[in-house]
Amino acid sequence: MRNYLVRIGLRLQKVIDFTYPLFRRFVPLQIYRYGACGTANIVFDWILYFLVYNFLFKGRFFSLGLITLSPHIASLVLTFPVSTFSGFLLQKYVTFTASNLRGRVQLVRYLIIVLTNLITNYAGLKLFVDGLNFYPTPSKMIITVVTVICSYIGQKKFTFRMSSRGKE
Repeated sequence: MRNYLVRIGLRLQKVIDFTYPLFRRFVPLQIYRYGACGTANIVFDWILYFLVYNFLFKGRFFSLGLITLSPHIASLVLTFPVSTFSGFLLQKYVTFTASNLRGRVQLVRYLIIVLTNLITNYAGLKLFVDGLNFYPTPSKMIITVVTVICSYIGQKKFTFRMSSRGKE
C-alpha cells in the first residue's frame, strides 16, 4: 500500500510541479506544493460536505439516540475525519516527502496541529465576533490566514521534520 501511495504522490508532484515555473519568482517549491495540496484538499472537503449534507442527510436532523445532530453538524462530523486524513496523505506523499519519521508519528503530530487549528479557529471566532463585534466571514478569513501560516511551519518543523537519529 505504501508503494502505491508513493507512486500516486510522485504523479501528483509532477502535475503540481508542471505549473510551478509560473510562480517560481514568488514562492519556494515546497510552499507551492503545500498550497496546491491544501487547496485541493479544501475543495475536496467542500464537495464531500455538499454531497453528504444534501444526499446523505438530505438537510434533515440526525438522531443518535441520546443526542440529535443538526444536518450541518452531522455532515461536519462525517466529513472532517475524511478530509483530515486525505490532507495528511497529500502532505506526507507530495509536500514533505523527505521526512524520515515513522508514518504513525507523523499522523499523531499532524492530528495535534489539526486540533490546534480547530481550537485557534474557535477562540479566534469567539474573540473577533463575540468579543470585538467583527463580522464573522472576515474574521474567519483572518483566522484562516493565521492558521495556514502556523500550520505550514508546524508541519515543516514538527510533523514532517527530518529526524536527527534516523527513524523515530
